[in-house]
Amino acid sequence: MILPIVVYGDPVLRKMGEDIDKNYEDLDQLIKDMFETMYKAKGVGLAAPQVGKAIRLFIVDTHPFAEVDEDDEDEDEEFTAEERKELEAFKRVFINARVVSEEGSEWKFNEGCLSIPKIREDVLRKPEVVLEYVDEKFKKHKDTFTGVIARVIQHEYDHINGILFTDKISPFKRKMIAGKLADISKGKISADYKIKVYKPKK
Repeated sequence: MILPIVVYGDPVLRKMGEDIDKNYEDLDQLIKDMFETMYKAKGVGLAAPQVGKAIRLFIVDTHPFAEVDEDDEDEDEEFTAEERKELEAFKRVFINARVVSEEGSEWKFNEGCLSIPKIREDVLRKPEVVLEYVDEKFKKHKDTFTGVIARVIQHEYDHINGILFTDKISPFKRKMIAGKLADISKGKISADYKIKVYKPKK
């Protein structure tokens, strides 16, 4: 089932996610629905707060980064063949994740977010992240991720800590997009996928 994606202005996006266990109600269905929702919205990652649940769960599938545009005549490919192969194969569920460390010199990459439609900005992040988490079968992992995969994971990890990518840009750039963010929070936005705008209870 495709779920509505909550957009900027919804308090759930600012909540610290809670750990869950294998008895969390309808967890398998939620994960399935999140993947279906993410694919419909053409995203590469989706966190539970983005579908209204303040829990420490997010999913990643970087396959779209590996797709080559046949009409693109630019010889300067963004990724090597090896990187494309890795991006094409990477699909994972992260539950109760904790960052152990982030290493390397920060690098810039243009990010967007399904909860902040039609806004993209360059964000600085470190190129390597070590993460402890459990998968959908609650098997424990401690893995190192690098490059674009690390970047997507860091972006989604921020979501389960109540952080948005717009928090990581300069105050000047935040001021420049403040009007657009306000419009999103008021529902003055269109998206190619189902969204949910926060309406405070009166």
